Amino acid sequence: MNYFSGVQALFVLVSLNVVVSGHVCGFEFCPKTKSNAINVHLVPHSHDDVGWLKTVDQYYYGSKNNIQQAGVQYILDTVVEELLKNSKRRFIQVETSFFSKWYSEQTVTIKKAVKKLVAEGRLEFAGGAWSMNDEAAVHYQSVIDHFNLGLKFLKDTFGTCARPRIGWQIDPFGHSREMASIFAQMGYSGEFFARMDYAEKNTRLSTLTMEMIWKSSVYLKNSEIFTGLLYRHYGSPPGFCFDIHCTDDPIIDGNSYDNNVNKRVDDFIAYLTTMSKSFRANHIMVPMGDDFQYEDAEVNFKNMDKLIKYVNNRQMEGSKFNVFYSTPSCYLNELHQLLQSWPNKTEDFFPYSSDTHSYWTGYFTSRPTQKRFERDGNHFLQTVKQLSTLANLTSAEHIKALSNLRQAMGVMQHHDAITGTEKQAVAHDYDRMLFKAINDANNNARDALRVLTNLTSGEFQSCLELNISVCAITQSSANNIVVTLVNPLAHTSSQYVRLPVRKENYQVTDENGREVPSELVPVPLEILALQHRSSVTQHELVFKANVNKIANFYIRILPFPRKKNDSINAQTIPKSENDSDEFTLENSLVKLVFNNRNGRLKTIEMNGVTENIHQSFAIYKGFRGNNGLAENRSSGAYVFRPDGDIELPNDETTFSIYNGNNVKEVHQHVNDWISQVVRIYEAVNRVEFEWLIGPIPTDDGVGKEIVTRFTSNLSSNGTFYTDSNGREMLERKRNQREFFKPDMTEEISGNYYPVTSQMYIQDEHKRITLLNDRSQGGTSLKDGDLELMLHRRLLNDDAFGVGEALNEEQFGTGLIARGKLFLILNAVPENPSCTERLTQQELHLPFYKFFSKANTVPSIFQHMMTDFTDFPESIELLSLEPYSTNKILLRVENFNSCGSIQSFNMHTLFKSLRGRQIWEVTLDGNLPLGHMKRFKFHPDGTGIIPSSVNYFYTPHKPMNANYTMDVSEFIVTMLPMQIRTFIIRQD
Repeated sequence: MNYFSGVQALFVLVSLNVVVSGHVCGFEFCPKTKSNAINVHLVPHSHDDVGWLKTVDQYYYGSKNNIQQAGVQYILDTVVEELLKNSKRRFIQVETSFFSKWYSEQTVTIKKAVKKLVAEGRLEFAGGAWSMNDEAAVHYQSVIDHFNLGLKFLKDTFGTCARPRIGWQIDPFGHSREMASIFAQMGYSGEFFARMDYAEKNTRLSTLTMEMIWKSSVYLKNSEIFTGLLYRHYGSPPGFCFDIHCTDDPIIDGNSYDNNVNKRVDDFIAYLTTMSKSFRANHIMVPMGDDFQYEDAEVNFKNMDKLIKYVNNRQMEGSKFNVFYSTPSCYLNELHQLLQSWPNKTEDFFPYSSDTHSYWTGYFTSRPTQKRFERDGNHFLQTVKQLSTLANLTSAEHIKALSNLRQAMGVMQHHDAITGTEKQAVAHDYDRMLFKAINDANNNARDALRVLTNLTSGEFQSCLELNISVCAITQSSANNIVVTLVNPLAHTSSQYVRLPVRKENYQVTDENGREVPSELVPVPLEILALQHRSSVTQHELVFKANVNKIANFYIRILPFPRKKNDSINAQTIPKSENDSDEFTLENSLVKLVFNNRNGRLKTIEMNGVTENIHQSFAIYKGFRGNNGLAENRSSGAYVFRPDGDIELPNDETTFSIYNGNNVKEVHQHVNDWISQVVRIYEAVNRVEFEWLIGPIPTDDGVGKEIVTRFTSNLSSNGTFYTDSNGREMLERKRNQREFFKPDMTEEISGNYYPVTSQMYIQDEHKRITLLNDRSQGGTSLKDGDLELMLHRRLLNDDAFGVGEALNEEQFGTGLIARGKLFLILNAVPENPSCTERLTQQELHLPFYKFFSKANTVPSIFQHMMTDFTDFPESIELLSLEPYSTNKILLRVENFNSCGSIQSFNMHTLFKSLRGRQIWEVTLDGNLPLGHMKRFKFHPDGTGIIPSSVNYFYTPHKPMNANYTMDVSEFIVTMLPMQIRTFIIRQD
């Protein structure tokens, strides 16, 4: 294999003529097409997973090739070399994480050559995010962040010519409507992907509907985006893989007995003939590549050169095919020029099924602890970005630590990372990478808080194991501890805080020395019994905190016990003291009724509504097969395939009750590996379910998938609702799809959908909403029921590439997972409220806790805080972060889908951020909004065929103001669900 041999000499020659175009680049470098032919756009590409079977670095450097032959650095080396040989050649690059690493290692000469390729459209970036993100398990905030990261690198390195025009989501296992909306809001003109339910794809192939106009939002203007499905996955046509890792014959055109030009051309034209019958236009796009191809790009391009030459020679014999190198954006540009109409799409592409027995709905839940860790990473990232902005951290060390955390979170969005569909060794490496990035960035948080408070030597430690009641700084003693709470949201929030402590008499005071009511609650016995739990703390100190942006609370141990009538410790009510058939947990807002025999929930009363709601845990047995045929498909990392009916664990749940002043809990022990705490807080209008599952037993030779089910009497009429990446809600109809009749042979898994933040059912009078703390699979298999899958442990691979079973172990035994669900019971008024969405924001970004040793409570320097007082309640802060030298990025969102248009003035905030100038940019933050111009396509059924091409521009006048202008120039108006992004230049 010849990795860039002699390429230095080639670059020296090329660099003599490197002139990067000074004008704004566009489609002028796209290949010329023929109106009287079927134009075939060959798109050379390599799909480079940012971790899957090998770690990120192993893929980049090409190590561990006994696992998979793949070395991204060599791909980029040889692709650039081959592109420079022939100006007609093209290549698209997707994963900016790999490209940025490669580019940083290149010489000045090579960098100049690459800039020339980019400026001339020969090397095109598609997608452009840090990785090719998943679309089921990701949260929209993290998706936007990693596009910001990738596109900013491209802009800073290559200018506007590098900005992608299309999304290239060829490998995610289903596609969300919110992802399409994000592309539209970034100014992309279209997106292409390869995976679609096989029954839907068959229907679309036969009805000329492979390409469509997707209306990606029911709220936002101009949300339509062109969407295309690739004809045959994302690989080269059968028999035409010219990569060194393939076994297909090359094109032999010499004076040889083995000359195969005619045969190869005949086969390719036959393929194109069949393919073209499934598309409306006289343009078709043929990808040429696959996973980690082009390690020796000369082989690929040399054969494609010949293929293009000899297929086009057939035009002299009457062939209608015109073949050339192209890119997805050039292809889309040609479709835009045709002025024809296209079919409509309004919902999403979940769930994805690849055959009769393979619904890819297991990965919605796979690796639940990693899914939660990713959410923790985002929580910390948002906190550190805001603190870095407020404290104006600008040192190289701080910038690097924040960049590393951004990059780690960008990797975690990859469609084999957050999905849990990677090998176990790779999962460990993802965890290692994110853990290190969080730890390193904690120095940023510490240094920022030392600036923003008068605790100039505070430790400001994070505790990453609070979910099992462990914190190093409180383990020996919680006396003289300062808890610093950072609120990532724009509005002042009141939340309960829990800290692991020993059993002592504590006093909590705020910054003004006022005592804050607190109480002790025992840690569940199942948590104390965890073998790997090192802490001796057996209680949690609970108090309610009210925080604007930053607040400090001081904890000390009293030298004497409180009087009994002043005690605020929780009181245990033993089960034996209550002989009735039921018992009640009640506060001012919520009333829970439990069965006194088995300790399970019976009834919930809140918001003036009462409903019989029973909660239970249940077990699906994972199907085990040899995967040889579809009917033998195993349940695995990707696929959820239950074997037989659902099973319920032992009905006799043991329980204990803790009835405090502000928190009331029922600790339920279901069996040796399932337990739960049901909890309500005073003045908090929801019910919390904190579950603990594992180690899931497999000594019976059966893998298991654990769900929780909420059963009610609501007449939900086969309908339920799930969120799209934490944003808009989509209606789901049991056993139905928007466009086609699905194959429901696997009826259970075929009704599972991704639940990123919430799901609900309702009838004419009541609504039950479940909110979760990580991505999970969810469904409603019966009217009145809601079901979420919490944990999975399986013994067979499902044969979709990972090559190992999803059998997670930790500390020598099966993985134990802990998490939270939240339930809200509400009436369904004529004008629905959005209580659930407001709650979702608080649950997604609660207070972040930092801990220090101190003898007094420190003060906050209020003059350094940002001022969000002019924000209406439904306007939330999505991002506040350093952007570049003397510039910060501000992103705000009107998250209320039920309200009206909101207007407010940002001048006060602008001044508090020391702003000199502010201008509006696209969603990703890297293109002035006034420069946005994307293709507008026309839907079927309107009867309107335009006479010239149309475009979408910004739907409102972009803000552009400076400190000398009148306050009225800073008014912002936002539609429901609208996000607006700004760059602020500081003094």
